[in-house]
Amino acid sequence: MPVIASAYPGPPRFQYNAHLQTIIPSLTRRIPGVIYQRERLTLEDGDFVDLDWLRTSANRRLVVLTHGLEGDSSRHYIVGSARLFHEQQFDVLAWNCRSCSGEMNRAFRLYNHGEIGDIHEVITHALALKQYDDVVLVGYSMGGNISLKYAGVHGANLPLAIRNVIAISAPVDLKASASLLDRPSNRFYRNRFMKKLLVKITRKAALFPGRLNMARLAQVRVWKDFDEWFSAPVNSYRDADDFYEQGSAINFMQNLTVPTLLLNAQNDPLLSPECSPVWLADQLPNFFLETPQLGGHVGFMMPRSLFSYAERRALAFAMGKR
Repeated sequence: MPVIASAYPGPPRFQYNAHLQTIIPSLTRRIPGVIYQRERLTLEDGDFVDLDWLRTSANRRLVVLTHGLEGDSSRHYIVGSARLFHEQQFDVLAWNCRSCSGEMNRAFRLYNHGEIGDIHEVITHALALKQYDDVVLVGYSMGGNISLKYAGVHGANLPLAIRNVIAISAPVDLKASASLLDRPSNRFYRNRFMKKLLVKITRKAALFPGRLNMARLAQVRVWKDFDEWFSAPVNSYRDADDFYEQGSAINFMQNLTVPTLLLNAQNDPLLSPECSPVWLADQLPNFFLETPQLGGHVGFMMPRSLFSYAERRALAFAMGKR
């Protein structure tokens, strides 16, 4: 499908640039009334992920929510989505990637943008617990890339219950997005991500002595250095370029078989133009691309609204509004 016109009315006036549209919701937004039930899922390799549920016996629809880099199920965009979907009679499964639920995972690996084995195990587990009529995948930022890659790789073999995939602020071209983090204007985001990732890498190295060359930390100058020396080896990629190639959803989206929405703001400071592939929207009947001028990265706030435009748009798309 071609690029679709966006109905996003724009953010509150005080969020007058892309950085404010990104940072203010991240730091200040609170969504009341969401109390998860936690379940620990043991994975096939003996590691674990923690699942946070909102569910009732009557609901026959499920939304699977996947968070962004160094996020978790408590992030404002996940909690907002969880409440909105649950109010519309969806069960909600907000899963935490390995190491993101407050406890370090066991294996010599972390999560990453290209890891789709874990989300497949999560979905398989959910479908074994209950025979849902409809399943919707909603991912934000890194979680959007994961959801899109998962749907693309599985293609026609996607579990039959999955009806829609929605990705918001998704860096579907990892190499292009990684280079943006090195811009001076993005130093805030780079430092914030890097600070959290360094803690995890240091803890992982302590648990597995000799597996990572920690002396390289002092030599990191650009984001690709970190991916070359740490992200790639801990996640079994050959090098940073292999990680970018294998992890980028754009390389697999040609095989999408269910209605899929990618919502990326044109002013997103963390996404390059390559992450909004108009050429792909022109080719694929199941792929819908929406690129409002404003919104920032995982922002999309609206005046006098508890829920963001992204959350409302995800629900509308899941309910059949294209």
